[in-house]
Amino acid sequence: MTISFSDPIQQEVWTTVRALNDAWTKGNPDDLVNYFHPKMVAITATDRHRRDGGAACIAGWKGFSNATTIHRWEEIDPVIHVYGNSAVVAYYFDMSFDMGNQTINMGGRDMFFFVKENNKWLAVADQYSPYPV
Repeated sequence: MTISFSDPIQQEVWTTVRALNDAWTKGNPDDLVNYFHPKMVAITATDRHRRDGGAACIAGWKGFSNATTIHRWEEIDPVIHVYGNSAVVAYYFDMSFDMGNQTINMGGRDMFFFVKENNKWLAVADQYSPYPV
C-alpha cells in the first residue's frame, strides 16, 4: 500500500521516512548515515539505555538488521506534524523477521522527530514502543 500526503512538505518528510526504513529493512543499514543526524538519540526495543549519537543509532539498527532476516516491514496510519524546519512523524508498524531459528511477527508504534538541515530531513530522535498488553 502506497501512502501519500497532499501537503508537499509532509510528503517530503514521508519520503525520507520510507527511504530510512528501506535502508535498514531492505538495503544497506550503513546508508542510515544519510538519514540520522550526528546528534540523534533513540529509545529502542532492544536496548536498556538510550542510544546517543548518530553512530550509536546506526550501530543499533545495523546490528538488528545483520542478526535477522526481515521478511516484511510496513508502516501503518502515519501522521506528520510539521513545525517550520522540524517535524514529528508517528505511525504503527507491522513486521516479520527470522531471528535464530524462529520467525517473529510483531507490531508496535514508532515516533520520529526530524529537523531540516542543508535542505535535507534528518532524524534527531526516535522512540519505539510495543503495543500495550
